[in-house]
Amino acid sequence: MFNFFKSKFKKISEKLKKISIGNKLKNLFSKKIDEDLFFELEKLFYESDLGAKLSIELSEKIKEIIKKNPNFKFEDIIEIIKKDLLNEIVKEDEKTIKKPHVIMVVGVNGAGKTTSIAKLANYYKSQNKKVLIAAADTYRAAAVDQIDIWAKKLNIDIVKSTQGSDPAACVFDAITSATKKDIDIVIIDTAGRLHTKIDLMQELNKISRVSKKVISDAPHETILVLDATTGQNALDQAKIFNSYAPITSIFLTKLDGTAKGGIVISIQKELKIPIKFVGIGEKADDIEIFDPTAFIETLLSIS
Repeated sequence: MFNFFKSKFKKISEKLKKISIGNKLKNLFSKKIDEDLFFELEKLFYESDLGAKLSIELSEKIKEIIKKNPNFKFEDIIEIIKKDLLNEIVKEDEKTIKKPHVIMVVGVNGAGKTTSIAKLANYYKSQNKKVLIAAADTYRAAAVDQIDIWAKKLNIDIVKSTQGSDPAACVFDAITSATKKDIDIVIIDTAGRLHTKIDLMQELNKISRVSKKVISDAPHETILVLDATTGQNALDQAKIFNSYAPITSIFLTKLDGTAKGGIVISIQKELKIPIKFVGIGEKADDIEIFDPTAFIETLLSIS
């Protein structure tokens, strides 16, 4: 199954070509090699959302290499950048899937959280897993209705409450039901109200505590949904959520939009959190397992 999704990621690389900086790098190194070029190189890395620290480190490394060997070829420079960026990417540890395996999904409203949950549910269902969704985003108007529509469309079980009810109570009911119905995967939707951080922290902590009342080590995963098009704002969101509910992996959405691909590297360098899934499109099967090598090849591809 992993190899299938890995090859599928490579097939959708064409959709991600717009995030490539390969041509810009090639054009840059076709110019005179001087201090202005290295300034432009650092600027290019930074504007690609690689972050200030990594942009400086990469630029200085390439500068030193070229100083020692002025005849260094562009192709060799690209290979060095590929290797360095790949080294920044955090690999996710293999997890033993227990039954039921509880996944808490967090993220700000508008990041694509509801659609991502539908994609996750469909992904596990495609692996012949029995999936149940806990619609615990009971604060946002229509949030429960939206996830309920997806559940019906995908023929997936759902436990839901009315708007304004206690999210933790919904989670407790969902996990309890899962243990009785031989469910493999429980996916918990949560509210994403960053403007009320204390409430958010308390709610996520409460959901985690309530989960443990049913299964002592639940939730087994906490996946953060991030909108790639928000750039450095996505990094700020990741920091906030990670401080309240330790994130185990990231589901990156809208990478085929106006995203700057460097944010993938920046997030992992700053937080050491692996990216597990990538969302491409709006359909339930528009989900790919993140393939670091294919991503770096795409980011630095030359047309």
